[in-house]
Amino acid sequence: MQRDHREQLNLSWQANADAWTAAVREQRIESRRLVTDAAIVQAILALAPKRVLDLGCGEGWLCRGLAEHGIEAIGVDASAPLIAVAQQAGSPRAQYRVCGYAELNSQAAQLGRFDVLVGNFALLEEPLAPTLNDLHGLLAANGRLLIQTLHPWRACHDASYRDGWRVETFAGFAEGFSQPMPWFFRTLESWLGLFTETGWRLQWLQEPLHPESEQPVSLLLLLSSERN
Repeated sequence: MQRDHREQLNLSWQANADAWTAAVREQRIESRRLVTDAAIVQAILALAPKRVLDLGCGEGWLCRGLAEHGIEAIGVDASAPLIAVAQQAGSPRAQYRVCGYAELNSQAAQLGRFDVLVGNFALLEEPLAPTLNDLHGLLAANGRLLIQTLHPWRACHDASYRDGWRVETFAGFAEGFSQPMPWFFRTLESWLGLFTETGWRLQWLQEPLHPESEQPVSLLLLLSSERN
């Protein structure tokens, strides 16, 4: 069953590439427009990095934004259609390549080392420990891992507060999405336990709020490596 979920997750990002690109570039997603896009950019800029790796970069908006600040940004994604549209809209300081998380270790020499690794709503699989273990090898000295994920409180209005697979139907993102997306929900306790297990130390945690409801939208977690 886990394999079925992972295959469906990958298929979703292949099939929905055009619809996702339109939703992002036309700012159709309220939480991104009002809260989370700015939150991740501000958190990265506060670290003053020279090189950033965007894990699961999608259509490349974050790399383009960082490039405008003079940061060398490389985006990786397992979806070839998304990487194609990212490359078409690229800038000189933003680069993209097709690369799934399982391939990060084998491509480490080509990718190089980074001051900041970013997982912005991109760590959606259940077996994350192998990926988190491999990320240590991509960090420069004093580098950091920055993760933004859906706030557990927000994700559990109509569901139990337990780890498990959920399904995103993209119903509120306008038309064009042909495949639902399974994603693995983690409680805060589960996230923190996973970091300890894989050699990451939490530096700080932030909870960006919706400007009108003042309810938490996401979790921002900054981590340092205990192995470097």
